[in-house]
Amino acid sequence: MSIVWERNIDNTDYQVRRAGCSLRLYTNGVFHSQYNPQRPVTGNIWDLLFLPAFFYPNGEIRRVLVLGVGGGAVIQQLRRFIRPDRIVGIELSAVHLSIARRFFGVRGKDVELLHADAVDWVRRYRGPAFDMIVDDLFGEQDGEPQRAVFPDTEWISLLTRCLAEKGMIVCNFASRLELMASAFVSRRGCRNIFASGFHLSTSQNFNAVGAFLGIPATTRQLRERLHRIAELDTRRRSARLQYRIRTLTL
Repeated sequence: MSIVWERNIDNTDYQVRRAGCSLRLYTNGVFHSQYNPQRPVTGNIWDLLFLPAFFYPNGEIRRVLVLGVGGGAVIQQLRRFIRPDRIVGIELSAVHLSIARRFFGVRGKDVELLHADAVDWVRRYRGPAFDMIVDDLFGEQDGEPQRAVFPDTEWISLLTRCLAEKGMIVCNFASRLELMASAFVSRRGCRNIFASGFHLSTSQNFNAVGAFLGIPATTRQLRERLHRIAELDTRRRSARLQYRIRTLTL
C-alpha cells in the first residue's frame, strides 16, 4: 500500500492511500472510504449502504441524501448502480470534500457536495423530500470509528421530515448491539413509522447497517433484483459482493 497524498491540518492526519487499483481515505488512522472505479463493489461496509436501494423498483430512487461523505465511495456506487437524478452529500470536513472531488471523482451535475454540520443542515432543511437517506455519520475516538450522532427519537424525527412518504433511511452502526439500541428498533413510535426493516452485515467488519423502508419488502425481492446485475449476483464466482441480511421485527 502506497501513500498518494498526506496532510496534517488542524492536528488531524489525512491520508489517501492506494491499495492495488483502489483508493482509500484514512483520517487519524481510521479507514473512512475505499473505491475502485473499475471494480465498484468493495466487498466491505460501503456496499451495504447502497444495496437497500434495490428493495425499490428501478427508477423509484430519484433523490438521495448522504450524511457523511468521507471520500464519497457510496455516492459513486449509487451513481454507478442506481443512477438517481440528484445526490446531495453533507460533510463536516472540508478536507474530506476536497479529497472526494480530487481523488475519488465525486463531481458532476447530478451531485451536490455541501460543507455543513449534518444535524444543523437537516434541522434547517425545507426543500424537496428525498427517496433515500444514507446516515453514515462517523468520527474517531482513540483511533476507533464512532457514530457522531446517535439515532434517538429526535434524530429520527428530523430525518423523516426530509424523507418522501414511502422513502427509506439507511443507517450505519458500529455494531448490531448499537443498531438494536437505536430508536429505529427500540422505540415503538419510531418502529411504527416504517413498513419494514432489515439488518445488513458483512464478515469483513463488525458494522451493522439498518435499512428502514416506507414500503413492505422482503429479502427475496432484494436478492432477485441483485441477481439481474452481474456485478451484484452472488451466484457468480466473479462477484465480489458479500453480505448477510436479516429481517427486523418492527
